[in-house]
Amino acid sequence: MSLVRRCSRTACGRQAVATLTYVYADSTAVLGPLATFAEPHCYDLCAEHSERLTAPRGWQIVRLSPPENGRRAPSTDDLEALAIAVREAAR
Repeated sequence: MSLVRRCSRTACGRQAVATLTYVYADSTAVLGPLATFAEPHCYDLCAEHSERLTAPRGWQIVRLSPPENGRRAPSTDDLEALAIAVREAAR
C-alpha cells in the first residue's frame, strides 16, 4: 500500500497536494490543502492540476491556503466543515 496519495486526474501519476470538494447545492468548488484522509467524494489533485482548475459557468471556486506554519491541525474533514459553513452563509 502506497503512503503517497496520487492525483485523481486520469493518466496523472504525480503526488497530490490539494483536495477538491464540490458543494452542488451552492454551485461551489472548494479547493484546499490535501485532506487528512482520502474521501470517496473528494478529488486529490497535484500542484499543476490544482493551479489550472476551472469551474463550470455559474459556479464559484473557493481556494483555501495552507497554514502558514506548514503543519496541519488534526481534523476529521476540514473541507466538509467549510462546505457546511459556505452553505449556511448562503442562506
